[in-house]
Amino acid sequence: MSNDSTPEPAATPAPVSPSAETPVAVAAPAPPPAPAATPAKKRIDLAGNVIATGRRKTAVARVRLRAGTGVVTVNQKPLEVYFPTVKDRELVAGALGHVDRQQSVDVDITVSGGGPTGQAGACRLGIARALKDFDAELAEPLRQGGFLTRDGRMKERKKYGLRGARRGTQFSKR
Repeated sequence: MSNDSTPEPAATPAPVSPSAETPVAVAAPAPPPAPAATPAKKRIDLAGNVIATGRRKTAVARVRLRAGTGVVTVNQKPLEVYFPTVKDRELVAGALGHVDRQQSVDVDITVSGGGPTGQAGACRLGIARALKDFDAELAEPLRQGGFLTRDGRMKERKKYGLRGARRGTQFSKR
């Protein structure tokens, strides 16, 4: 061990003659292509019906759609009987009319929860989703018409100290 403060010279690589073989760089294998966005899985039952679900407020609608003659039943009743108001019937059949499929598909809907307007909105979304799965070309017209967008408005919960979600108690001066 010497206490010299002189550092040792660094080793220099030996010169390589140009005639010597240099290793050839091998290209790394290309990464596998990224998988394309997979379309949503279609739900089809054993009878060949397309199944979709629609929700609105607290109502849930299970929709079965198949090629047919334009019959729409809600909870095993005709559409006109289950939804007596014109406004609700137009809301339910709106998606079918928008893509002009009123006479070419049969729709069977089971709906529960909520009131008439919430149930009609749930049926509308369920039919639109089923039509999208039934024929992929209908997805863009339905989206442009606003039929595939879920209405997320729900009833606001009651807060303590208030009479409802926002209304306070009446002030009494005396």
